[in-house]
Amino acid sequence: MILVSHKSSWLPVVVLLSFVPIAARADVRLPAVISDHMVLQQDIAAPIWGWADNGEEVTISIAGQSKSAKAGADGKWMIKLDKLTTGGPHELIVKGKNTLKIADVLIGEVWLGSGQSNMAMTVSRSKDFEVEQAAANLPNIRMFRENSVAATEPQEGGSGKWEVCSAETVGSFSATAFFFGRELHKTLKLPVGLINSSVGGTPIEAWTSMPAQKDLAELKPLFARWDNDTATYEPDKAKAQFDKQFADWRTVAKKARDEGKQPPRPPQLPVNPRKNSHHPAVLFNGKIAPLIPYAIRGAIWYQGESNANSTRQGAGADNYGLQLRTMIADWRSLWRQGDFPVAWVQLPLFHKAQSEPVEETGWTIVREQMLKTLKVPNTGMAITLDLGEANDIHPKDKQGVGKRLAMWALAKVYNQKAVIASGPLPDGYEIVGEEVVLSFRYSGGLKANGEELKGFAIAGADQKWLPAKARIDGEEVIVWHPDIKQPKAVRYAWADNPDANLVNGAGLPASPFRTDTK
Repeated sequence: MILVSHKSSWLPVVVLLSFVPIAARADVRLPAVISDHMVLQQDIAAPIWGWADNGEEVTISIAGQSKSAKAGADGKWMIKLDKLTTGGPHELIVKGKNTLKIADVLIGEVWLGSGQSNMAMTVSRSKDFEVEQAAANLPNIRMFRENSVAATEPQEGGSGKWEVCSAETVGSFSATAFFFGRELHKTLKLPVGLINSSVGGTPIEAWTSMPAQKDLAELKPLFARWDNDTATYEPDKAKAQFDKQFADWRTVAKKARDEGKQPPRPPQLPVNPRKNSHHPAVLFNGKIAPLIPYAIRGAIWYQGESNANSTRQGAGADNYGLQLRTMIADWRSLWRQGDFPVAWVQLPLFHKAQSEPVEETGWTIVREQMLKTLKVPNTGMAITLDLGEANDIHPKDKQGVGKRLAMWALAKVYNQKAVIASGPLPDGYEIVGEEVVLSFRYSGGLKANGEELKGFAIAGADQKWLPAKARIDGEEVIVWHPDIKQPKAVRYAWADNPDANLVNGAGLPASPFRTDTK
């Protein structure tokens, strides 16, 4: 309350109190992603949006065009620019009752990168960082990192800023997104904007909106479990349990350090399950919703480890394909840019090396679910079987990962005819006598990466798997075993860390697969 003197007495003047917030609301406001150094998508009617007073007229100007709109009753306004031509730098001017000037705006190609820790992993943690840092004077590559957090409802505005690529900034960039964008920039000779919205250790269901997944029958057990966790959550009890876990951890961590070993991760502070970063939709709400409808060419996705290892009913490997398809459809629907391109990274090798077929694991099933999701139009997959590390879930060769994603984009999105989009993908089979003949897409120049073709297994009707003999015949692979006279099925690279070496002429590895799927 503000008091003023009137005829020798102090009286409250309420009108002044109401005036102050009105003045604050009058300022035109923009989401964090519309800010200095941003890259706007070329050849798309790019939306510019924000907030102002109800009915306030807002005018935006950039690159010789100027457009206006009025804020609605909720204070929101949006203007779609005419299609922009690559270039810059430009200044974006947004004018209402106040004027905002967004400097150093480039027009080029914009991609969203999302997922868990392998997308979040920075260039500074990747291999050859000093070499990459020395070559990072690339001012036409920019990255925006969405810094907002998990939320129970869809958020607006977001948090973060665009960074211009340089030796000083590149270390904090998402490595996968940066190496992907660098390949595009190098080949297309265009500015590239990369949006990094990722959180380590998170499952796919956290990145999909609630309306898109809440009624899926396969996920009912997942939602029931979360509802129960929320209903039974007792903050005091959870804090007491954490205190005990933390005390135990300190003892174990000290012992590990004394023995020169890496201490385990500390326990996490308790949080209401509804706000847990693993809860369905919370990362969509906090880290994707604020970015919509910023114009993008497409999205790249690096996630799956969390679901492959999940024991939470409904969130495991078997449902991963359903969840990936649901997320893609959800994002496309909300962005309203049609079926924009989406590509993901198939899980690489991991765990102890295995030379013979094993029973299915969460890791092999998620790989297979990713492979099957290629049936969704305008999607692609970087096969990274050979880029993993047996003892590290965060392999350091993100250059290879980014390049393979970029090869798909260059071939399929940008129509670069000389670029091979993928490693070999299974494309059917035929049983001919005692042999199984396998066909592939992207099979040009099939060969073994080594002296002998390895990685195949074969079984008869008894489903007893034996390591198979295999040979390449043109663009097909023929598989057999002398003890199996009536083969029924074949598997390739069907292990977390298989000994497998089929590649195409571009040196890209074949995807793991099996012909005995249900």
